[in-house]
Amino acid sequence: MLTLDFHPTGRHFLQIPGPSPVPDRILRAMSLPTIDHRGPEFGPLGLKVLDGIRQVFKTRHPVIIYPASGTGAWEAALSNTLSAGDKVLMYETGHFASLWNKMALRLGLVPEFLAPQGTDEHLPGAPGWRHGVRADLIEERLRKDTAHEIKAVCVVHNETSTGVTSDIASVRKAIDAARHPALLLVDSISGLASADFRHDEWGVDVTVSGSQKGLMLPPGISFNAVSPKALEAMKTARLPRSFWAWDEIVEMNKDGYWPYTPNTNLLYGLAESLDMILGEGLDNVFARHQRWGAGVRTAVNAWGLPIQCDDPALYSPVLTGVITPQGVDADAVRRLIHERFDLSLGTGLGKLKGRMFRMGHLGDSNDLTLIAMVAAVEMGLRLSGVKLAGSGVQASMEYFAGHPAGTALRAAA
Repeated sequence: MLTLDFHPTGRHFLQIPGPSPVPDRILRAMSLPTIDHRGPEFGPLGLKVLDGIRQVFKTRHPVIIYPASGTGAWEAALSNTLSAGDKVLMYETGHFASLWNKMALRLGLVPEFLAPQGTDEHLPGAPGWRHGVRADLIEERLRKDTAHEIKAVCVVHNETSTGVTSDIASVRKAIDAARHPALLLVDSISGLASADFRHDEWGVDVTVSGSQKGLMLPPGISFNAVSPKALEAMKTARLPRSFWAWDEIVEMNKDGYWPYTPNTNLLYGLAESLDMILGEGLDNVFARHQRWGAGVRTAVNAWGLPIQCDDPALYSPVLTGVITPQGVDADAVRRLIHERFDLSLGTGLGKLKGRMFRMGHLGDSNDLTLIAMVAAVEMGLRLSGVKLAGSGVQASMEYFAGHPAGTALRAAA
């Protein structure tokens, strides 16, 4: 008989790149009694979270909040701005970019999936999955679209499957340089509130995000931050939409309410999350994640294993992907670590399955939880027969000891 009530002593180490560990402070907020979502006490809660989330997206314009996963917000972004048969330019940076492309096909759009060519010694079957978006390729393609048939450019900011953070500002510059009217749609599901993101300044038309990453909440809330241009596109977009429609939500949000039943207790958690993040200050939050990422990468470098992201300038502050040696099943290593040390790591997805694992450094973490993660991974690699160049635990401890929070950061060697 399958046993579902086994709980080892101590707390489980959830070190996947989302859902992230949820702070106790947020869990307590979510445990408050559920209130009437049409009552007078709900409106102030709605207005509070709507104001706070705009600050996190760095926008003056509406942010739509859905009781849904990030996948739902993907669909909302496409269905509110496009019509069946519209051409969209998408860029392959990893598994989630590929899934968004698949969704576009299923909705009746005509996506063109840009994929950089070439090979990689570590991952020959996944060209481009170790790098970020190349804005020059987007500009080149848009310049050829003289009839402006391409209606939107869709890219992923922080590719959760690979640990690569792309330069979104350069994508906007590429669209502008091509003098092209296409909308810019960006997935920042794992980047928001962990990596610097500037919806207005970078000229993004729709930013998609979710609750379970940098916002430190359980899954169940997703977002569309929308520009005036996107709202204008909504008026002529013809893809079917009802639940996802922006117009009714924006109108009712003026008083802090929604046209459907919102997930009240998750909104309590969101209000608490926003208090924590904005109280710490976004720049401090971003620096903290950069520091955590540098400390973890120091360990991977000490082991002598390749980091999934091949461009140090694009290292994700949210997660670090680690490529295992040829012939070593990364999923088998993950299972061993989970069974022996009660620590969860992210699996390799899509083209990367079995070739890499992902170490999350976000959510309710600190130096010691990350050192514990590094220790469990190091033990698991050694037990799996992987020959390591040195001790990642020692390297990580030295990094964190030598770079206390608030000091200037330097890249891990």
